Amino acid sequence: MSSLKDKLLSVVTEPVPNGKNKVTVVGVGQVGMACAFSILTNHVSSDVVLIDVMADKLKGEMMDLQHGSAFLKNAHINSSTDYAASANSSLCIVTAGARQREGETRLDLVQRNTDIFKGIIPKLVKYSPNTILLIVSNPVDILTYVAWKLSGLPKNRVIGSGTNLDSARFRFLLSQKLTVAPTSCHGWIIGEHGDTSVPVWSGVNVAGVRLRDLDPNVGTKNDKENYSEIHKQVVDSAYEVIKLKGYTSWAIGLSVSHLACAILRNSHQVHAVSTMVSGFHGISEEVFLSLPCTLGENGVTYVVQQKLTDEERNMLKKSALTMHEVQTGLKF
Repeated sequence: MSSLKDKLLSVVTEPVPNGKNKVTVVGVGQVGMACAFSILTNHVSSDVVLIDVMADKLKGEMMDLQHGSAFLKNAHINSSTDYAASANSSLCIVTAGARQREGETRLDLVQRNTDIFKGIIPKLVKYSPNTILLIVSNPVDILTYVAWKLSGLPKNRVIGSGTNLDSARFRFLLSQKLTVAPTSCHGWIIGEHGDTSVPVWSGVNVAGVRLRDLDPNVGTKNDKENYSEIHKQVVDSAYEVIKLKGYTSWAIGLSVSHLACAILRNSHQVHAVSTMVSGFHGISEEVFLSLPCTLGENGVTYVVQQKLTDEERNMLKKSALTMHEVQTGLKF
């Protein structure tokens, strides 16, 4: 007896996913779901897979998103505890790991999350050998290094979300002080996504007008208007949000969505992401830190060679040494 489906539809060929913009998100905590939600609502991908070890929560999050499919341009949303579901992903986003506790630095998390990564990264690469890995878990710079080591992928295809969010926070806080839209305030935070990040005050500008051309002391200890406080706010902002609501989620989700868009659409947009920095700005250590990079279908294609001041370069080198010291103590 023919089913209603058979009466309605005549088979021409069996539908198969095209796989061209398939995105896997590992970890369905607050950050992972913010990433997935942002990617779906911004229509970055129409094929999203969620992976986690918590089967009930995983199924619940998948169902909740699936129920909104009619509002998401009919995106295909799947979930599984089995990494086989991630097969042929163009992009794998890793948010899984131990959450940063109040008063705990990102670097305190490093060994706990390295151990978790041992069970994640090899499985992702097994099923998607041509994927790009985008690491979001903290401490993101060291875990991007860990993912690179565990994956065997070329360095251009292992990327950390890095200071893309720090730079957005920086631009927002500048916009508040200058009463100019955040998208019209141009400034970069580079180096570690954390306490040793480097604000590139020498390049901060609005409409091409560098703030240091108007006041050479902007961002220094001699700054009478205390712009240097903005960088301190950037560094402290995650800790403040964690203290107030227990975790950060929305801003990092939006940040990751923008990175995913640049990669999947091969747009060559420049973002501050964590990449292998050995050989740049006098750094010799094999570490991952954020620099402005162009992103596309091969991951990182170019690194923008910023003209840094001696002070900025020295701060970046200090950031690299901090990462290297922590890496030497890692147990793989």
